[in-house]
Amino acid sequence: MAKKKAPVKVRSVWISDVHLGFRGCQAEALLHFLHSVETDFLFLVGDIVDFWSIKKNPYWPQEHTNVIRAILGKAKHGTKVIYIPGNHDEGLRDCVGHVFGNLEIHQDYVHTTFEGKKLLILHGDEFDVIVKHSRLIAKLGNAAYDALLRLNRFVNGVRKLFGYSYWSLAAYLKLRVKNAVSFIGSFEKALAHLAKERGVDGVVCGHIHHAEIKEIYSILYCNDGDWVESCTTLFEHLDGSLELVNWSDKFEQYKNIESMVAAKKAA
Repeated sequence: MAKKKAPVKVRSVWISDVHLGFRGCQAEALLHFLHSVETDFLFLVGDIVDFWSIKKNPYWPQEHTNVIRAILGKAKHGTKVIYIPGNHDEGLRDCVGHVFGNLEIHQDYVHTTFEGKKLLILHGDEFDVIVKHSRLIAKLGNAAYDALLRLNRFVNGVRKLFGYSYWSLAAYLKLRVKNAVSFIGSFEKALAHLAKERGVDGVVCGHIHHAEIKEIYSILYCNDGDWVESCTTLFEHLDGSLELVNWSDKFEQYKNIESMVAAKKAA
């Protein structure tokens, strides 16, 4: 077994759009991440469990249970876990206001960083017109997205054979389709405007699977990405600084080391 590295210590971690219960969920990478990080605050910013997908095509492997256990284990050992449901796990919005030990469920939440900056945290589906006004169109779009992710897995399987790192076809296409780019821009501005109205310094969201840190209207806009396409997370370091981290490369390095160790043992 490869020598275990000391965990990365940070003040806060944001993850969203994990989609447990969906075949495209990269649960193994997320589990490696959760075991590699120690944090005071863990924010689950919606779509952690994909009830839409489970209802349509039941799927729940052991790795998905292990992710839930890892999150609950962090709560048990002192990490404050804040769960903000999204549109795919919207049933949990009925539990808003409830506290289960060190895990709390909120509609949205204001977090104060070490530097004293106030960040409004919400999933963001409230600002997606398609989700808000046409559930049928949203589900049709979700089915098309599922097909794209299946193609994405095939493409990356071929890339791996030739020694190339992970690459998101879905993200590539999203940023080259005019309507998608326009939607992302409108979404970001709407959340920045909300943050300004609420009198906070910034906003952290998920929903659109597009990791970003930028300033809009003098508001810090942060999207923590997803664990389907990109395996991204947002860190607040111990000094209060914020950083987007892509865990795909770190997980690939870990798997390569594990493979080499296993090969040596078998030799």
